[in-house]
Amino acid sequence: MDQLVKQRSQALTALLVLAIIWGYNWVVMKSALHYAGPFQFAAMRTFFGALVLFLVLYVTRRSMRLTEFPTMLVLGLLQNVGFTGVLMWALVEGGAGKTAVLTYTMPFWTLLFAWPLLGERVHGWQWLAVISAVLGMLFIFDPLHIRADAFSMTLAVISGISWSLSVIMTKKLHRRHPDLDLINLTAWPMLLGSLPMIVIAFLVPAPPIMWEPYLIGAVLFNVVLCGAFAWLLWLFALQRLPAGVASMGSMLAPVIGVIAAWIQLGEVPDAMESVGMVLIAFALLVISWVTIREQPKPVKAI
Repeated sequence: MDQLVKQRSQALTALLVLAIIWGYNWVVMKSALHYAGPFQFAAMRTFFGALVLFLVLYVTRRSMRLTEFPTMLVLGLLQNVGFTGVLMWALVEGGAGKTAVLTYTMPFWTLLFAWPLLGERVHGWQWLAVISAVLGMLFIFDPLHIRADAFSMTLAVISGISWSLSVIMTKKLHRRHPDLDLINLTAWPMLLGSLPMIVIAFLVPAPPIMWEPYLIGAVLFNVVLCGAFAWLLWLFALQRLPAGVASMGSMLAPVIGVIAAWIQLGEVPDAMESVGMVLIAFALLVISWVTIREQPKPVKAI
């Protein structure tokens, strides 16, 4: 029993460190845009991140075989172009905290898309999460008073939708290949998706990259900490905690992103935005709580 408590304590610590890394990264990415264009930074983050993951595969002697190329390619486009590329675009004119919250509506969109695509119907308390998330987005967008960053907010939502579609595709892939290695499943889509991201970075006009120490540090932060190290923390926590608990822990990231942007970038949410953020956070908590309740309970030995 003591060993189990120790393992869960270590897993929760790993989740907290993970949330801090992912949450603070919104400030890092926003600040990095002073030195590189959004697609340039996204290309560096995804390509070098993929190389690090393949290095992890090689060092740990895991399979590097490419499974289901078309599916991996689409996953790469959704995760790298649709998610990373679009969220970096959203950060150009939008606040880091607000972009983080709107991007993390991903679980809400996954809940909706899982109904027609996976046959997982929305039921019970999940409807409360749906209503809360919709109201939260309405408060943030404030359609009666169109804001200057409305386009940026729309991009952030599209980023979250793309992320959710990649989650749906990943679930389908797991059903066909339940033994597929998780790091392999991350590395190949990241590499395949980074290639069109590099092309976009070359085609879209942008000022020359300013190779200042901050930009180099931001790239390393994204590639090493937010990529390889954070992924290992996630796997460590997932092996020792129920998936619902682990997911709830990761939901701390947008909260930390809002607080960090408030302190470091001076992004103070107004009343409408604050209400919207609270409603979205509540929706994510409800989704995580329902997921935990639906975890299958272990069968006791007779």
